[in-house]
Amino acid sequence: MAAYWRMSLCLYPKLQLFLFCLIYCNLNCMLATEVEDCTNLRLGQYRCKDPKIDDATQEPENCKHSFAWVECLPAPNVTCRLPNKTHFKFSGEEVGFNKSIPCRNVNGYSYKVAVALSLFLGWLGADRFYLGYPALGLLKFCTVGFCGIGSLVDFMLISMQIVGPSDGSNYIVDYYGARLTRLSITNETYRRTQLSP
Repeated sequence: MAAYWRMSLCLYPKLQLFLFCLIYCNLNCMLATEVEDCTNLRLGQYRCKDPKIDDATQEPENCKHSFAWVECLPAPNVTCRLPNKTHFKFSGEEVGFNKSIPCRNVNGYSYKVAVALSLFLGWLGADRFYLGYPALGLLKFCTVGFCGIGSLVDFMLISMQIVGPSDGSNYIVDYYGARLTRLSITNETYRRTQLSP
């Protein structure tokens, strides 16, 4: 029996050390998996800078293929994993990642010019020439705007933006220098509680 107690006293510190190492490794692995990728931060854990808007097109300057990239800054004291797999604790001033935002593909066709050409010179086909439809423009020119009916139909189609530029781009629409945006509620929209009844 004494030999049993001597052996258990000899194994007891080793068992403690083994348990300590096991718990430490498990905690370390759990803490390492809690740090998530910076691009997966939730709304409120980061803010994105406003893109630079081009005055001529009323769209972000770096808009390509209907997307523009903006820099996002994680909130102070947020720790996340950078693309190079390192963990970084942000102070709120560093750029953590880039996020894509939708934008309109614009190639220089002005909505105001297209509507004015359709209204005043549509019977000569100037609106269709301007938008890149030379065959229809020539046909309207030769038939004097399809005897006026085609000019009226084209004016309505262009003013409702059903007919756009031939290259598939969007019009430059500038209303008093303000950029038009469509408001919608998505999963990224923050809903505030109503304060007044």
